[in-house]
Amino acid sequence: MNAPSLLTLNHSLVVARPDSDPAQLVLLFHGVGDTPQEMLPLAARIADAYPQACVVSVCASRNSDGGGYEWFSTNGITDDNRLERIQAAMPAFLATVRHWQERTGVAPERTALIGFSQSAIMALESTHETSLPATRVVSFGGRFVRLPEPVRDTVTFYLLHGKSDSVIPYGYAVQAAEYLVARDGDVTADILPFVGHEITPEMIDLLLERLQAHIPKRLWQEALRADAPVEPTRGD
Repeated sequence: MNAPSLLTLNHSLVVARPDSDPAQLVLLFHGVGDTPQEMLPLAARIADAYPQACVVSVCASRNSDGGGYEWFSTNGITDDNRLERIQAAMPAFLATVRHWQERTGVAPERTALIGFSQSAIMALESTHETSLPATRVVSFGGRFVRLPEPVRDTVTFYLLHGKSDSVIPYGYAVQAAEYLVARDGDVTADILPFVGHEITPEMIDLLLERLQAHIPKRLWQEALRADAPVEPTRGD
């Protein structure tokens, strides 16, 4: 079984952990060429909103050529080789998620992955795994490289994107949301005007609103099934 890289283990930041066993695990993943410190404003807001959660800002697995860290190199990347690079990096990404789940005792059902840019791509791509690493996936300025097939009702996607994003155009988020909705997927999507390739305070506010107000579709369906009237049986 793969293990997290030493960079990931040595430079990830535990932002908050309750005294008792955590009820949830929230893993935040920075963009290419960034560091875990870049996600601290968002991590602090998450920790305040979810005091029973373990919140970790994760370091990507390798040094980036321009400084900071990355999951895979973007040098010479094209549509033809992007998926290959993502798949090569995926074992380290999944091993990192498992490491924190084992360390905290939190199952995938209570794990959320929050990624920006390249890490959002990794988090979205991880939902292709047979065994889902998490049931909530948040993408800031990311995209699916492959739209999921089939679309599973056990994961909820939260897509947030700046309309002025010149790195990953917002159209990817619109396309993904339309695709997921058409296949009865569980998704919220927000496109913010005058926002570029970034995480703004407004986006953080909106994410917290979505996380706290949105009831996963699978829970609604379970509740509806539980409340369905039972047809009376007829005796012979």
